[in-house]
Parts: sequence; structure tokens; C-alpha cells
Amino acid sequence: MYLFTSEVVSPGHPDKCADIIADSIVDAILKKDPNGRVASEVFVAGKHIVIGGEVNAKVDFTHQDYRDIVKTTLKNIGYNGNPYFTRAQCLHPEDVEVDVFLNQQSPDINQGVDQSSGEIGAGDQGIMFGFASSETENLMPAAITYARMLCDKVYDYALKNPDKLGVDIKTQVTIDYDTKANFESCKPVAIHTIVVSAPSVESLKIEEVRALVQGLIDEAGLPKELYNKEKTIIYINPTGRYVNHSSLHDSGLTGRKLIVDSFGGYSPIGGGAQSSKDYTKVDRSGLYAARWIAKNIVASGLAKKCIVQLSYAIGVAKPVSVSVDCMGTNTSINDDELSTFVHENFALTPRWITNKFNLDKPSNDTFLYADVAARGQVGVSSYPWEKLDAVEIFSKLK
Repeated sequence: MYLFTSEVVSPGHPDKCADIIADSIVDAILKKDPNGRVASEVFVAGKHIVIGGEVNAKVDFTHQDYRDIVKTTLKNIGYNGNPYFTRAQCLHPEDVEVDVFLNQQSPDINQGVDQSSGEIGAGDQGIMFGFASSETENLMPAAITYARMLCDKVYDYALKNPDKLGVDIKTQVTIDYDTKANFESCKPVAIHTIVVSAPSVESLKIEEVRALVQGLIDEAGLPKELYNKEKTIIYINPTGRYVNHSSLHDSGLTGRKLIVDSFGGYSPIGGGAQSSKDYTKVDRSGLYAARWIAKNIVASGLAKKCIVQLSYAIGVAKPVSVSVDCMGTNTSINDDELSTFVHENFALTPRWITNKFNLDKPSNDTFLYADVAARGQVGVSSYPWEKLDAVEIFSKLK
């Protein structure tokens, strides 16, 4: 056996609640002012939610406006006063207390970000990694792909059946590659282990919960060549009881699920979170650009998997460095040549990335940052940075 594991959490997990609230604020500000600058953090503990950070935008939100955003977001997540869980078992929106500590962004940053030429300087220094793998149709690693499928299935059921399950859900999938060689060449052999933890109402016996969730696992659409119900090890609520949930029983903080948000541990990640930040913060925009490049390289057939690293200096538009690492899976052109090609053919400035993916225009018709926070920053085919519109450019290198 050669095993690799990734986990996923649902929007109802307290860390994800923090991310989604933070990005709901980003959405609300950018809808009113596309040039707004936002870097807020959210801390969720018990019945208390704290918003802190910096905002520089032409909006007139009051503290009550921010509190309304928080409560609406929680209700959309599924914390909407579910009568099947008591106030001691689960967070209820009417009990929430919100404190707002938002300041103006430093003018020292502004003078480097908003440049007279119209270019955008990087809102901070930092490193970002994008990754792609030929293991799945959407060129994401296998373990996190299937963990997301399971999490989505159970979470959707919980939303529709609040008399059975709560929305604070975690899933985990272990893939067996059989050998290290298969792992390196993107050839999963089987789903070895599945873990699902989903809160249930008090009245449901653990046997009923496990039968219910097992049915959802079987219906989730896992590939038949990898998932064998009789052979896969399956743990459902392994402690035997999971009723108490939400921030009443586990605090949440913005940016604490970076591995869940990205590639499930298959790739290095940068040091900064995406949620809570506007598009000038390269922790967000740089990740999207790096993922887009890596995905198009793999889709073009130049490699089976690919890591792209970008780095930036605060106030400087062009990346400080660009590197491509196909981890020995190259089919023709080598990593040195690929790195040079990317550096010379894609500007990768915050302005270029913003215009490429319309990052300053979140909307219900395109994408919302709050939805991205809920579903994962990469790997969802509807996101603009998931488009395979550079395959022809890279295919010329074969």
C-alpha cells in the first residue's frame, strides 16, 4: 500500500463560518465599490463573533450593517434557528453577538498599491502555489476531490433535512496508490478509507445515523473503479455520538483551513489565506493565477502534474519570481523552459490577474467570494480561474 489522505469541512464548520462571513463582507464592499480595499479577520467563539482589520472603500456601512451581514450569512449556511437542536447543542442566530473593529487601511500600503499608471502594486509580499494533477477530470488531486464530493452530499442533505443532521460536517478520504511510483505518476488504485463526521439530532440512534450517512456515501458518485463498499474502510461518527456542534463547541478563525481550501496537502501552499482579502492581496489573486497556469499546463499534455510558484514584493506589480515544477512528469519541454515561458508570456501583475478573472466584480451571475470560501478556493469548474483557455498557447510547446 501507498496511502495519501485529504480532509474537507462543510460551510457549517466554525472555521469555514469565519471565512464565509469575511468573504461576505468582501462581496458587499466590492459590489458597492470595485476599487475597495479589504483585509478583515473574523473570530467565532461561542455566541460571539468578532470582526477586525482594515477597510478603505467608498461605502458607508455602519456597525449594524456588518452585524446584519453576519446574521444573514449564518442563516444561509444553515444556522437558522433549527428547532431540532437546542440552544445548548447548536448556534442559533438570535443569540449571536457581533463586535466590529474595522480601521482604515494604512496609507503606506495605499501609495504602493494604487499606482498613477493604473497598475496595481501587490498588496503585500508573499508566496503562492498553484497545483494541478491529472488524477481527476477537473485536474485536482483524488483524495480532496472525493472528500469534497462526500462533504457536499452530506451537507446538502443536512440543509434539506434539519430534523436529521446538522451542518457542521467533516469528511476525509484516504487514497491507496499501491506504490510510490503510482503516486508520482497520478495513478490512484482504490479508495482505502472514508471518514464522515456529521452532527445528528438527539433522537437518532447511532445505528440510524450510520445507515443514513452510508446511504449518502453510496449515492455521492464516487468512481466505481475506486470505491468498493465491501472493501473500503468506513468510519461514520466514530466516537459514537456527535450531537453538540457549531461554534458553541469549537471556535473558528479566518484562514485556518488553507489545506482544505487548496489542494488537500498534495502541494505546498503559500503563507497567507485567501478569504477576507480583496483582489490586490496576492495571497488571493496569486493563488488563482498559479492554479490557472498549472491547470492549463497539465490540460495541454505537457505534464501529468504541475506546481507553479509565484512571489511578490509589496507595492511592486510584477512577480519577483515565477517557477514551474512538473515533478518529473514532463512529457516534452523541461521545467526551466516552462518557467521562462510563463514569465515572458503572462504579466501576472495584480491588475492583469484582476482583469483576466474579473476579480473586482463579484456577482450572483459570475462568482461570489463567499461561495468560493464555502466550496474551496480552487477546483470548482465554474470559477473563472478554472477555465482551460490557455491550452492552445501551451500546446505549441510540445
